[in-house]
Amino acid sequence: MSGDSALDDAPDMAAAELALSVLDGEDRAHALRRMLAEHGFAQEVERWRGHLAQLFDLWPAMPAPAGLLARVERSIEGPVAMTAMQTPTQRRWFWPAAAGLTSVAAAALLAVIVLRPIPVTGPTQRPAATAPTAMLVASINPVEAGTPVTALYDPGSATVRLTAATFADANRSAELWVIAGDGVPHSLGLLRMSGNSSLAVNPGNRARLAAGATLAVSLEPIGGSPTGLPTGPVVAKGALSRV
Repeated sequence: MSGDSALDDAPDMAAAELALSVLDGEDRAHALRRMLAEHGFAQEVERWRGHLAQLFDLWPAMPAPAGLLARVERSIEGPVAMTAMQTPTQRRWFWPAAAGLTSVAAAALLAVIVLRPIPVTGPTQRPAATAPTAMLVASINPVEAGTPVTALYDPGSATVRLTAATFADANRSAELWVIAGDGVPHSLGLLRMSGNSSLAVNPGNRARLAAGATLAVSLEPIGGSPTGLPTGPVVAKGALSRV
């Protein structure tokens, strides 16, 4: 038995699938909502990320075999054409089998996407279309003893949401900051004294919220920092990563 009991003892597969970024649609949205609502689930996702990250160091990236994508496409097209010639009785068992084949094909296609080298864009080439920006998540850990807080940034709605936390008392305000590559803190807004917080991100800060940027919480006078920079102690911080 390994030392990570959280992974060995009845693991939550939704946490593992979210850590692997294989969920989509409503399943992904449901898992992200669980991260905000269930602290234990958010910790499970972070544990899976740490556990799986060790595996990436074991094998170097390699290009996919030539012709793999074409073989995947043929494996999908063949069964679909075949079903038109089948009787109703045959179709009843065909589609479950086809679903299993499609799952295998999807896994192979995922390998092509991950392992295929990124083409270099030259002066005469048009850049490839960019994928929608992924959500970002951070585990904001208290500097001293305390429970980590999960922060989730959704670029689509330009909103940062944090799980329930109490950083400040009635005499101070807890202010959230983003620190990007320039090393300068930029305020994202004030957190609620208790319960979940939701902050709308202004256009100037949206580009700063990227993987690797730091979120930090400082204690400020009531109403927030009077200088535009942190004036009180930083009580929690954590780095953003892609979901």
